[in-house]
Amino acid sequence: MKQIPFLHQGSKIGIVAPARKVIPEEMQYAIDWLEEQGFKPIYDNRLFAEHHIFAGDDDFRAAVFQEYLDNEEIEAIWLARGGYGSIRIIDKLDFTRFLQHPKWVIGFSDTSVIHGKLNRLGVPSLHAFMPFFFANKTPEAKQSLFDALTGKALHYAIEPQPENRNGEMEGEIVGGNLSVLYGMIGSDTFPELEGKILFIEEVDEYIYHIDRMMHALKRAGKLARLKGLIVGGLTQIHDNPDPFGMSVEEVIAEAVAEYDYPVCFGFPAGHFDDNRAVFFGLDSRLLVTDEKVVFLNEDLH
Repeated sequence: MKQIPFLHQGSKIGIVAPARKVIPEEMQYAIDWLEEQGFKPIYDNRLFAEHHIFAGDDDFRAAVFQEYLDNEEIEAIWLARGGYGSIRIIDKLDFTRFLQHPKWVIGFSDTSVIHGKLNRLGVPSLHAFMPFFFANKTPEAKQSLFDALTGKALHYAIEPQPENRNGEMEGEIVGGNLSVLYGMIGSDTFPELEGKILFIEEVDEYIYHIDRMMHALKRAGKLARLKGLIVGGLTQIHDNPDPFGMSVEEVIAEAVAEYDYPVCFGFPAGHFDDNRAVFFGLDSRLLVTDEKVVFLNEDLH
């Protein structure tokens, strides 16, 4: 993986909307927070463009994102919100200049498309909450983002879950939103999984949809050679009137039951207020036992 400098007082962070549209009021809390931390937010009125549900049409969003990718003065790009839209522009982006001067790209959910592309290019990235709904985020989530951006070690103590499979996993974390990963199978934005720790999270899906997606990954050979599986938020998950008969946790556990790597449920990342930062593409360690689950990201410099 390429090395990316961590941020410092005065670092410029660009805010870009490659997917759903946003309004100024939804961005202001995050802009204020960046300034309070000593960073310099970079954006203009193009951030608030509208085209149907999107922040401008595909060519417009791609052009703005390209400008921020190529700008050597910007040290990180914080994606404004998720929703849907990044997959429509990912093939319009040219990462040639970005690779000469890589920077942190920050986001989750729909951003999984971009995380996957960066993984294939050998560039680490940061899975973390975005400016949208910033005011609702926990102090721990906000602190984790600041710590990650400035190169401090990340350390999370997590409550053990009944579906966990004990063990220790160490390596690069990749992945993101399960639905987005499912939609990228077979493309050049699907991350390399062999020998990696896969992270997944999901929101507003039916249990049988998640069963389908897990079996699609399994049938594609994506689950067999992992170092471990981390399951983050499984938020607002639905069942049908005729129940599926298994919990969403049981569905995921069953899909990887034949493999011998550790599995961690209940990781604090996903579509909820305590959405903590996780480095994709950098070595991390996770210890899973009956008594404790400990996540550690160190040796970042």
